[in-house]
Amino acid sequence: MRRILVLIAAGGSAALLLGAFGSQYLGGLAPCKLCLWQRWPHGAAVVIGVLAFFVPAPALIWLGALAAATTSGIGFYHAGVEQGWWEGPTTCTSGPIGGLSSEQLMEQIMNAPLVRCDDIPWELFNISMAGWNALISLALALMWVAAARAKS
Repeated sequence: MRRILVLIAAGGSAALLLGAFGSQYLGGLAPCKLCLWQRWPHGAAVVIGVLAFFVPAPALIWLGALAAATTSGIGFYHAGVEQGWWEGPTTCTSGPIGGLSSEQLMEQIMNAPLVRCDDIPWELFNISMAGWNALISLALALMWVAAARAKS
């Protein structure tokens, strides 16, 4: 049972990565900085899943849970940036323009990132890609935990 759960959890991360790359290269949705940050833990979860499938060490399985929880956390943070609940990294979002001189405004425009983290390029049921990643990755993290707790 443990190996099946590991396979499903790692496969879920692989599917989310494929979806991200598909939306980028086939759908034309360029990723922002936070989008890219969400991909790295998925890649780690896939590698950990392959290792844990063949060497079912509990430490590896907990690392898989940590990877999935990490990308979920980044996804929730990113969704909050998109909704304007909090500010994102200054290299990824635009700043307030009130009180700026025309020179300062022009400087902000010229230094703005090409793909902003506070824009929502795609959503389904009013949930952005970052939000979906957060929710699905949380479920994957719980699956990793279930695998760690499984007898064998």
